[in-house]
Amino acid sequence: MLVIGSDKNPARLNMELFRALQLQETEVFTPKIVYDGRKIAFSSHELPLGDEGRRQFDVSIPRPAGSSSDGSTRPPKVHHIILKLVAKLNPKLLQEYVKGEQSTTENILSTITAFNVVIRMEPNQNHPFNKRAFFTSADRRAIGGGIELWRGIFQSVRPTIGQLVVNIDITTGAMYKEGPLIPLCIELLGRPLTTPPALLLSPVDANGRRKPNYAKDVLSRLKKYLVGLRVLVRTTGSKPRTIRGLSEEGANTLSFQMREGGTMTVSQYFHSVGLPLQCPTIICVQIGAKAMIPLEMCNVLPGQIFRHQIPDVKMRDVLAFSTLKPTDKLARIKAGLQDMQHGQSNYVNQFGLKIDTEPLKIDARILDPPKLRYGSEGAQPIVVPRDGAWNMLSKRFYRPARIARWMMVIYDSRFNNAACVEATQGFLAVCEKFGVEVENKSPLKKYENGQGNIDKQLSAACTESVQKQGGLPTLMMVILPEGGGNIYTAVKHFGDVTMGIPTQCLRSLKCGRAREQYWANVLLKVNVKLGGINVIPDPAAVRALTDPVNPTIVIGADVIHPPPGAFDRPSFTAVVGSVDSDSAKYVATSRVQTGGREMIHDLKDMCKDVLMSYMDYREKTEKQRADELAPKRLIFYRDGVSEGEFKEVLDQELPRIKGACEELGIAPKITLIIVGKRHHNQLFGPNDLVDKSGNCPAGTVIDTGIAHPTDFDFFLQSHAGILGTSRPCHYSVLYDEYGFNADSIQALSFALCHCFARATRSVSLPAPVYYADIVCSRARNHFDPRGNLGPSDTSTQASGAGGDSGDLEAYKAGYKPLHPNQHGLMYFA
Repeated sequence: MLVIGSDKNPARLNMELFRALQLQETEVFTPKIVYDGRKIAFSSHELPLGDEGRRQFDVSIPRPAGSSSDGSTRPPKVHHIILKLVAKLNPKLLQEYVKGEQSTTENILSTITAFNVVIRMEPNQNHPFNKRAFFTSADRRAIGGGIELWRGIFQSVRPTIGQLVVNIDITTGAMYKEGPLIPLCIELLGRPLTTPPALLLSPVDANGRRKPNYAKDVLSRLKKYLVGLRVLVRTTGSKPRTIRGLSEEGANTLSFQMREGGTMTVSQYFHSVGLPLQCPTIICVQIGAKAMIPLEMCNVLPGQIFRHQIPDVKMRDVLAFSTLKPTDKLARIKAGLQDMQHGQSNYVNQFGLKIDTEPLKIDARILDPPKLRYGSEGAQPIVVPRDGAWNMLSKRFYRPARIARWMMVIYDSRFNNAACVEATQGFLAVCEKFGVEVENKSPLKKYENGQGNIDKQLSAACTESVQKQGGLPTLMMVILPEGGGNIYTAVKHFGDVTMGIPTQCLRSLKCGRAREQYWANVLLKVNVKLGGINVIPDPAAVRALTDPVNPTIVIGADVIHPPPGAFDRPSFTAVVGSVDSDSAKYVATSRVQTGGREMIHDLKDMCKDVLMSYMDYREKTEKQRADELAPKRLIFYRDGVSEGEFKEVLDQELPRIKGACEELGIAPKITLIIVGKRHHNQLFGPNDLVDKSGNCPAGTVIDTGIAHPTDFDFFLQSHAGILGTSRPCHYSVLYDEYGFNADSIQALSFALCHCFARATRSVSLPAPVYYADIVCSRARNHFDPRGNLGPSDTSTQASGAGGDSGDLEAYKAGYKPLHPNQHGLMYFA
């Protein structure tokens, strides 16, 4: 174990100190050892740490020549570094492990960690890095908002059957834009670079009056982004300095006490040393304990990772930069081997590692797609997907819904009556084609103002429906303007929570003059929202899923966390379960829990909810006998869990699933499968076996080569490529009471990827997992959009940390339950 002064040091500083330590103490660190930038160091040989296995070193980072312009002779800060022996690793155990002759132990996991630190040591000393990747400036793109995207290289040592492999992938990192600090501040605040700096960054207006809300609108936002950022200051030479805070006053009024007595403003000081300020009224940054430096004197250093949530408006740019065709991605991975310097790394060599630079060639199989069954009234009731897709030509829904009353509420005044008529005709045409009965061919139409009270407007629309159509609308179709996100949230809160009415929101620019394909895609959602079933896997084709002797419930679960730095926000959990014998119809339940917690705290109650819905559906809809209502098998797909959390799932979540069954008096055989997409295993097929996008075809499965040496796992690429390089899903079977074989698990998982109601193509995840992810992302719709916990406070992302119990209780109180009318419907489709 290694301890460097403060736990708050950034990894970059720790690496600098560690490099200085090894240069200073050559008699101890020859050959050199490796360090992860945090707490752990590894050595290929025994170090002279004394009888107690512990030694302290005092280290300082020498100042660069010319780093101080004020002639200061103050010595550099001394840091205390403690090295302590905590374990000796035996690599032979790892060799036995990959042969399948040894079970997982702490020693083996630590040895794998050591090898990861070894291969990352060289590039991490020369490039910006995070936990598992490093980034180079050779390929970068500015996207605005003060952000640059840098291409990076991920690398990780992994155990596979018979050998260790280095998993390499291309990744993308967000960096602060380098250069003058003032333009960066303007961009971070979302303003164009043509904005005069004083207009935005000065706390006073042109008349010297304090700007209202300046602290909230400017200072607090900038502080979030700038504190911790490293800059070069024109007055301190080449030594990077770290921003500690911001001033509340401009440089022309911010004063300090001079050593020789008296006071002087920051602006006056810089004028006195021959550096008059161009923008004297704007704020300063705090450097060190007290020094205040005008923004215009600072330049942002390159390669500083942007550790905040990227604005939604920039995500399209991120996607465009990150998307690479398979051939391009493989070429970049091969080129990236030069940056990794495995062959030239003294660290790699001294630990006795030899790394083959050729990509690993492994065997794969292509699973046959499941036959799919549509309504018997159609000309083509059975379809076999081809290349991961199919169409609705000559088909009717397996179970079409019925629309008794419907209405249009239009929030875009440019969507005129002619557009309404055309949209109505387009929608009715596909309804007739796919078997959906619409009683009222002329929907009610209401134009509303999106700036008004959405809840009152929709309530009034419902009242009008009762008066003119004899009841509440079966479907409320809402036409939104561009940028109508807040209206969308209010509409969904009204439909899902307040009134229990299915809603379908459409963008006016998309649905105006839309073609049949557009309306067909809309109806795929509408039919299941109203209780219909679009398609089922043919029972004869997927017996592992639809065996009548072993009725099966399939459950998907996911958690979504607040964005980085949102310490007062919660995480949201979702559990989605099938209710029908064909695993095509699903119900959902969701909860609020402590932010950043991955294990689902309320899983027992959530599983009880979906299990009761399953048994209720079998009794009332499928007319099963009372002694045949309970499932005999429960297949639980869990998304979003890292390999390091597998044990927690078995220790915490599995007992909660079992507890739900016990409280209901049922005993299904449970199979628990982790589904992961956040891995970096990429599949590149030979030219004669790839699809039109250059990717491996849908149904490609691998359970050798890169599979785990002892665990039951496989990789399945279930979807056809569209853009970029497709990523397979990694399935890890942690627990299996039923005793499925690999072929059965793979076939039923692949079949479930064809049951996603929104699409006529197989998707990358089994449908219940995909639905659970959607339910999590809709969490904001459960809060009153007019309240204090509205959409801006509940936006979520895949990582973060949680707030205190008071915050959590407030969110729980504000999180309104789903309306009873929606409980049995796929409102989330």
